[in-house]
Amino acid sequence: MSVDLNASTYVHSKPATAHNYLMPTVVDVLEDNFQAVDETTVFDLGCGTGGAAALLSDKGYEVAGVDPSRDGIAKANFAYPDLSLEIGSAYDDLADRYGTFDAVISLEVVEHVYDPRTFSSTMFDLVKPGGIAVVSTPFHGYWKNLALALTGRMDNHHMPLKDHGHIKFWSPETLKTLLLDTGFESVDFEYVGRISLLAKSMIAVAHKPN
Repeated sequence: MSVDLNASTYVHSKPATAHNYLMPTVVDVLEDNFQAVDETTVFDLGCGTGGAAALLSDKGYEVAGVDPSRDGIAKANFAYPDLSLEIGSAYDDLADRYGTFDAVISLEVVEHVYDPRTFSSTMFDLVKPGGIAVVSTPFHGYWKNLALALTGRMDNHHMPLKDHGHIKFWSPETLKTLLLDTGFESVDFEYVGRISLLAKSMIAVAHKPN
């Protein structure tokens, strides 16, 4: 059986569970960078079924988003009919379609994409000068990888038998390089889900020059 490996083939891994430990930090990052919530626009790149976008909308942010999954967007539109969540991906010219935003979030997505440079470039184009991109992905560091190996959890963590699962495994250094090479001027990291050395995910906050 052949599989068309395009933008629609990735699937999110337990997004609701991940949001429990991702969203408090994402909200803190937005609050630290923008004073007026009701004047801050946010784009959710890879919005899945809309949970993160809905939470930010409830807090007063103006939110739009896309996801390549028709099933995900159908569920998002049913659950949150007032939100602008549509089918689309980082391989589309999203800035031409939607304009630019104060912040772009992309949570647990970059590990699924086959062309991360295009993904990062699209995200850069969506961010207003002086704005930020907030990107989360499973954390891969030496001590965590060692712990996974010693406890026999490496195979389950990397999901080699799961169709369209994680295909890129990012360290802070490689994700920082991707974002800086795209044009962001600085990248800071937060570690969430456990203590930093064994964190479930890392959150990169990339700043676009004015």
